[in-house]
Amino acid sequence: MLLDGDEWRRTFDAYERDAWRFEAQPTYTMPKEAESVARFLRGEPKPVDHNARWHERVRGFAASGRVIGRVRIVRQPLTDYQRYQFAWGIPGNINAGEDIRVLDVTQNDYGLPLSGTDWWMFDDSRIVHLNFRPDGTQINRELFTGDITPYLEWKRIALAYSVPFVEYVKESR
Repeated sequence: MLLDGDEWRRTFDAYERDAWRFEAQPTYTMPKEAESVARFLRGEPKPVDHNARWHERVRGFAASGRVIGRVRIVRQPLTDYQRYQFAWGIPGNINAGEDIRVLDVTQNDYGLPLSGTDWWMFDDSRIVHLNFRPDGTQINRELFTGDITPYLEWKRIALAYSVPFVEYVKESR
């Protein structure tokens, strides 16, 4: 089942305890971010309200006692988009209450599925695929209806081998 617009938001917001993302694309090509990425690459300052709507949602999840997090998969050298995320996106998301970890797969892929699909796992029971083209353009969001056992294992592996974002940034300097 494809999830677009309001249906995607309702599905996302319905989680009760834990929302977790496996985020593996080297670049995300999203029209809403194009100008921000361009400004970052030109060396302009980050706008004060950058990603404010997401931060508001994350604070709301946290205030209701729900956890939200992700593991960001990277390979060295970082792409321009990943550098943008690290400088402009992730710190604000963390300050809003999101738990973000980084797993560098430059030397070892840990047996994780690093194809054109990211995914959200909700309450360790529901999976939504985020399908992408090779250029990072999202094709669609699709509710997965199969066996989630491999996803639980991939989540375990990603969490076991990743490090908190702040630690990763400190170590990579």
